[in-house]
Amino acid sequence: MKYASCIDTFLEDLSAYREGLLAQGFWALQIYRFGHARYVYSSKMIRVPWAIAHRILLKLSEIFFGIFIGPKASIGKRLCLEHFGCIIIHGETVIGDDCVVRQGVTIGNRQIKNPLDAPIIGNRVNIGAGAKILGKIVIGDDVDIGANAVVLDNVPAGHIAVGVPARILKKK
Repeated sequence: MKYASCIDTFLEDLSAYREGLLAQGFWALQIYRFGHARYVYSSKMIRVPWAIAHRILLKLSEIFFGIFIGPKASIGKRLCLEHFGCIIIHGETVIGDDCVVRQGVTIGNRQIKNPLDAPIIGNRVNIGAGAKILGKIVIGDDVDIGANAVVLDNVPAGHIAVGVPARILKKK
């Protein structure tokens, strides 16, 4: 049952990429899914070698794709890392289904004294190139975040966040 579920997830993720198997973002996402899967097991005999293998793959992802996704992050179905390069996703981040993340995006904590504070991002969120989403904030469903926006506050569902710091506007 679990094996079929992995294949289904792989195929669903693949459907989000126009370039198919050639998309670097797709492979970075699969490396994340590989690393995240180890948390199902409690045995150190399984988790430690798995973690070592994942760490090597994660470094290769950083070197070749410029993408880091923390293995503890919770990522929904069909995340599309549209353009690879300089993408950082904090390990405590939660991302919903059908989201798009473009190059140069950072999703992470805001203050060094709160290292585990990370955003919760809803479904169908479109994140523009160079955007920064920082701190323990909630981004609602169907939100568009503009290129180079710096989002430091919650964004309600159906809104747009643009600018530095981001202004929240209702979608027309």
